[in-house]
Amino acid sequence: MVSSRHKRLDMLWLLLLTAGALLVHGYHPYAEDAEIYLPGVEKILHPGLFPGTQEFFASHASLTIFPNLIAFSLRFTHLPMEAGLFLWHLASIFLLLLACWELSSLFFSSARARWGAVCLVAAVLTIPVAGTALYIMDQYLNPRNLAAFAAIFAVARTLEKKYLRAALWLAFAASVHPLMAAFAFSFCFLLVVGQRFERNAASPPVLGVATGLCCVLPFRISLDPPTSPAYHAAAMRHEFHYIQLWQWYEQLGILAPVVLFWWFARIARAREWRRLELVCRALIVYDLAYFFAALVVDLPARFESLARLQPLRSLHLLYMLMFLIMGGLLGEFVLKNRVWRWLALFVPLGLGMFVAQRALFPASAHIEWPGSAPKNEWAQAFVWVRDNTPVDAVFALDPNFMQLRGEDTTGFRCLAQRSRLADASKDSGAVSMFPPLAEEWWTEVQAQTPWRSFRAEDFLRLKNKYGVSWVIVEQPGVAGLDCAYQNSAVRVCRIP
Repeated sequence: MVSSRHKRLDMLWLLLLTAGALLVHGYHPYAEDAEIYLPGVEKILHPGLFPGTQEFFASHASLTIFPNLIAFSLRFTHLPMEAGLFLWHLASIFLLLLACWELSSLFFSSARARWGAVCLVAAVLTIPVAGTALYIMDQYLNPRNLAAFAAIFAVARTLEKKYLRAALWLAFAASVHPLMAAFAFSFCFLLVVGQRFERNAASPPVLGVATGLCCVLPFRISLDPPTSPAYHAAAMRHEFHYIQLWQWYEQLGILAPVVLFWWFARIARAREWRRLELVCRALIVYDLAYFFAALVVDLPARFESLARLQPLRSLHLLYMLMFLIMGGLLGEFVLKNRVWRWLALFVPLGLGMFVAQRALFPASAHIEWPGSAPKNEWAQAFVWVRDNTPVDAVFALDPNFMQLRGEDTTGFRCLAQRSRLADASKDSGAVSMFPPLAEEWWTEVQAQTPWRSFRAEDFLRLKNKYGVSWVIVEQPGVAGLDCAYQNSAVRVCRIP
C-alpha cells in the first residue's frame, strides 16, 4: 500500500514538473523543424493538401512513422490537430522525465539525488547541445522528442539487463527517428559489452571502434560524394554538420564532458555505485568515438556527403545523461534536504531559461495554446492563408523568411497548409540529407533571389514558370499587386 501510494505521489510530482517545464520553456507548435515534420501529418489527414509540391518534406516522412502515428492518434481521438499536438508534446515531456526518474533510481538510492537528477533535466530542456543545433527537447512536437524518452528508457532497461524491453524501446525510437535511435543503440551496445567485460582492460578501444561503426550501419546512404555546387550551397547553410565551423566554445562542449564523466566515475567508484560508474566510463568512450568519427567525415572535403550522418548529434543522448547525473550528484552532495538550496539553484536557472526563450520568440506568445489566435503577425497572415485561399494555391515568400525579424521561425507550410517554393532554410536541410533534391532546390531559391528587389513583373515570372499564384511580402508591399490581406508586418497578394 505504501509503495503504491509513493508511486502515485511520484507521478503527481512528475506531472507538476511537466507543467513547470512547459511554463519555463514555452510551446511553439509551428516553429523551426515543425515545417519539415508536420506537413506529413497534414497530408495524411487531408490528402488534397500540397498537390505536387511535397518532395521537401516527404523525403523525411518516408523514413519515420511519426506522421502516421500522429495522424492515427488524431483520427482515433477526434481531437483537433492543435489540441492533439499539444497533448503529444506534454506527453513527450512527461515520458522523458519519467524515464529520467527510472534511470536515476538505478544510479542513486536517495530520493533527493533522484529528484535532483529529474529537476535539472526539466530545467534545461531547451539548453543548446554544444554546436549541434539541437536542444535536449524542442519547444514543439517532433520525432526527436519521442526518440529522446525512448532512448533513456532503453538505457535503463539495458542496465537492468532486460534486453528485450530495451530492444523494444530502441525499435520504437528507430521507427520515429532512425538517426537518433542509432546513437542510442550504439550506447546500449557499449553498456552490454561493458557489463560483460568490466575487468577487461582491452575492451575500451574495441568498444570505441564498434561505437563509431554503429552510427553508419543502420542507414542506406550512398557513400559517393556529391560534387554538385547546388548540394554544396545547401550543405553550407547547415554549419553544425561540420566540426571545423563550430565556435571554440561549441567545440569545448564536445570534450569537456569527458573530464566531467571521468570525475563522476571516480565519485561513483568511491561510493560503489557500479551502474553509474559503468555509464560514466561508457560515455567517455562514446564521446571520443563519435568525436573521431566526426573528424573523419567532416574535415576532408571529399567526404562532404558523409557529414550528413551527423556523428556529433550523438551528443544529444550524452547531454541528457550528463545533466541527469550532474543533477543527481548535486541533489546528493550539495542540495540535500535544504529547501533554500533547491530554490537558490532552480529559481534563477528557470528564470534564465525563460528569458532565453523569450529572446528566441519575442514576437510570439510564450505558450501558443491550442485554439488561441496567434500573436505573431506572420503567423496571423499564415492562418488567413489557410482559411481563405484555395487548397491548390502555390505561394512564394522571401527564401530567408524564417530568419526575418519578427517571424520567429514560424513555418509557412505547416501553419498555412499550402504549397510554396523552396526556401533557403528548412528545405536546404532536406537537401543536405537527400542530395537528389539539390538541383530543384537551388533552381527555386535562385528564382526568388534577390527577393527584396522584386517587382510585379518578377512575380509574374514565378507564376509563368512555377505556377505561383500568391505571394507574401513585407510591408510596405510591392506596387501592382492585388493584396487581399495585410497587417503591420506583411501583405498577402495575388499575382495578376
